[in-house]
Amino acid sequence: MKLDVLTHEVIEVAKEAGAFIRRESENFSLQDVEEKGKSDLVSYVDKETEKMLVEQLERILPEAGFITEEDTPNQLGKEYTWIIDPLDGTTNFIHGLPTYAVSIGLMQNQKMVSGVIYEINHDEVFYAWKGGGAFMNGKPIHVTKVEKIEDSLFATGFPYYQFHKLEEYMAILNELMKNCHGLRRIGSAATDMAYVACGRCEGFFEYNLNSYDIAAGVIIVQEAGGTITDFQGGDNYLFGRELVAAGPVHAEFLKVIQKYW
Repeated sequence: MKLDVLTHEVIEVAKEAGAFIRRESENFSLQDVEEKGKSDLVSYVDKETEKMLVEQLERILPEAGFITEEDTPNQLGKEYTWIIDPLDGTTNFIHGLPTYAVSIGLMQNQKMVSGVIYEINHDEVFYAWKGGGAFMNGKPIHVTKVEKIEDSLFATGFPYYQFHKLEEYMAILNELMKNCHGLRRIGSAATDMAYVACGRCEGFFEYNLNSYDIAAGVIIVQEAGGTITDFQGGDNYLFGRELVAAGPVHAEFLKVIQKYW
């Protein structure tokens, strides 16, 4: 399989899905919103976009399985599995905040080998394939060279359920706020990871994540020269529901998280 060719096919699929989302945003109403749980929202746009993506990705790689956020039955493929979030940042989309993305990752035997994140409103496509480097709109991207927290800008996400670790999370935020350039809560984990990969922030951490939130971002950050671990410094980040992604500041960043977690 030529991963570079496949990845560029996926870019076109992501752009097509993004164009649909952009059109629907013009007339979207809060009446079109469903609640999967408290503060866990979904709309027909998420569901229709997922159908489009699955149909197109099945044509590209018929033997692959799927892990998705919405209605597609999840089933691992024998070797390859697509892990997709049709609209990462649904709450932003619903409220008209213009940061949300299509996220498509390809896993081969439990390892991410290709990823595409299309941040729709800035028309920015971030992508990578194993061994090929990372790119944004055709230009190579890299994580920053910053090594110290005091020189770093970090991104994170706020929990909207499972608040049993909220005290520990707030302790981490408290220390980071006092010692770094700042913290950002963009509202789309896929976008957060893309921004780490291209150097707009030095690191990103979050817990209660799902694989489809981060799968594409994993390979993009790695190919951009970044490091990804779980909160223990291990490799159980894709399905372990917690992730730390950063450039050279990763070691110091992780120590702060581990101090309270």
